Amino acid sequence: MTIREISEKQLRVLTWWCDGSPYRDKDAIICDGAVRSGKTLFMCLSFVSWAMRRFNGMKFGICGKTIVSLRRNVIDMLLPVLTDMGFVCEDKISKNTVTVSIGGRSNLFHLFGGKDEGSAALIQGITFAGVLLDEVALQPRGFVEQACARCSVTGSKFWFNCNPESPGHWFYREWIKNPAAKNALYLHFSMRDNPSLSPAIRRRYESLYSGVFYQRFVLGQWVAADGVIYDFFDDSYVKPVPAVEFEKYYISCDYGTSNPTSFGLWGLYNGVWYRVKEYYFASREAGYQKTDAEYVEDLLALAGELPVEAAVVDPSAASFIQALYRRGIKVIRADNNVVSGIRITADLLKKGRIVITDVCTDAIREFSMYVWDRSSDTDKPVKENDHAMDEIRYFAVTVAADKDTEFAATYVERKR
Repeated sequence: MTIREISEKQLRVLTWWCDGSPYRDKDAIICDGAVRSGKTLFMCLSFVSWAMRRFNGMKFGICGKTIVSLRRNVIDMLLPVLTDMGFVCEDKISKNTVTVSIGGRSNLFHLFGGKDEGSAALIQGITFAGVLLDEVALQPRGFVEQACARCSVTGSKFWFNCNPESPGHWFYREWIKNPAAKNALYLHFSMRDNPSLSPAIRRRYESLYSGVFYQRFVLGQWVAADGVIYDFFDDSYVKPVPAVEFEKYYISCDYGTSNPTSFGLWGLYNGVWYRVKEYYFASREAGYQKTDAEYVEDLLALAGELPVEAAVVDPSAASFIQALYRRGIKVIRADNNVVSGIRITADLLKKGRIVITDVCTDAIREFSMYVWDRSSDTDKPVKENDHAMDEIRYFAVTVAADKDTEFAATYVERKR
């Protein structure tokens, strides 16, 4: 990757720690804002350059939401650029470490995933000379604070970047709203701060998002989620069931006892997943509850004679999963990250990669009634009219989404 042009903010990220910089005595740098603004790559380059300039034989931390996302969004992008700059990089995947060397200096960078509060235990006991936290707003507070507490070497610094979340988020309240109290340099990025992005690419990203995701990922605003979640969804997104021979089938499942149970039958044709049939049972309205075995029979009836690959199920539905196993049905435990899943589902709907057909009347009804919980300080939907929404999300994230749907907010070179 060749970096041909950089913006003033990108240059400030690269040089804030250098001799002569007015920010060199800051303890931390925070970069937030829009996707595709170049903040991730330039922060990573600056972090490694600082580490190699200031230290030798020391340990550093690079943290992401998960090891998989960290490697995909950061390491796989960063190492080729460092190599082109003359650094020697030895990536030990089995140990999740990267050794970087240049000019007789060598430092060890440990990779960590902070997916939950228990991840903090992975980082205890290590002494760092600095830590970079990518997607810091997606990592648990306990993990972030433990990573920072590991930086006890004289001259150590913290490096944070993220896309905006809810204004009630602890990192926004304690770091971004008051960087002076943390002795931190705060830089807010927009897509226009990445000069390599063409106007056409900017328009593409602007068209992908609506509502709260547009405000956060395009405008770079820390705003509360409010209103209808899929606010763009209307009759234009509802299609007839195509008269084609589908290539493969899955069934997505949201299992409930007192709450409704929703199944969706999905068929793949020419790269598009169609929700071609549904099952929806509300026990309260019906006046009785069904057993796990009865729900399995209903799922089999929905599948009919079709060669269904697997059932995609909420991993918390343990008894239902066991009932499916007993009938020889393959089960895929769904990814249940709600907000990320909603964003991915919206993305796939807008791209036409998943389509809701006109026979799915309960799903169509829920799309208009699925709203954000205004009473919460964090992003979460109201737990009503969400059963078809949940199983559609399970399918979208677990089966329909490409692995690159979890975008990396990086520098992209403009073709000239």
